[in-house]
Amino acid sequence: MKFCSNCGAPLTQRIPEGDQLPRGVCDACGTIHYRNPKLVVGCVPDHEGQILLCRRAIEPRRGYWTVPAGFMENGETLQQAAARETREEALAEVEIGSLLAVVHVLHAEQVHVFFRAALPAAGYAAGTESLEVALFYAASIPWEDIAFPSTDFALRRYLEDRASGSDSHHFTTIDRQLRRPAKA
Repeated sequence: MKFCSNCGAPLTQRIPEGDQLPRGVCDACGTIHYRNPKLVVGCVPDHEGQILLCRRAIEPRRGYWTVPAGFMENGETLQQAAARETREEALAEVEIGSLLAVVHVLHAEQVHVFFRAALPAAGYAAGTESLEVALFYAASIPWEDIAFPSTDFALRRYLEDRASGSDSHHFTTIDRQLRRPAKA
């Protein structure tokens, strides 16, 4: 950010009094601009033992598979965001369940939050951000074509918990760039 969103004046990068980190500070109006992680929220929809996955129609990772997820909007809860993303990407209605995983994606300045979800009916279709949507049994999940490490983490923890009958919360940190070739 180079200019103040409050008054339009140029910003100076410095540590404001009483703070510990450099911030964009507007010398004209005094506004301090904070950069905070963005929340990405999604769910692992389960329908009779199968998991609903979406093949991405957008970058990043176009053509790769993921669970329905996206940026949280102002005015919604985490659970509402996960359900909305499922409606947008898979045209499906889910019942959001318990918290599954929190993944701190440091290099992207994001926190990914995943919930367990029930997909009561097998009604789904590709939304505008998906090339296709499909149900997968655990043995047929296209692991080599999973879009993001956070999705891989959440899916694996979900399957482990389901197999053991547990309902655990899982946390991890990813602090690296993804270095897989782009898929056409």
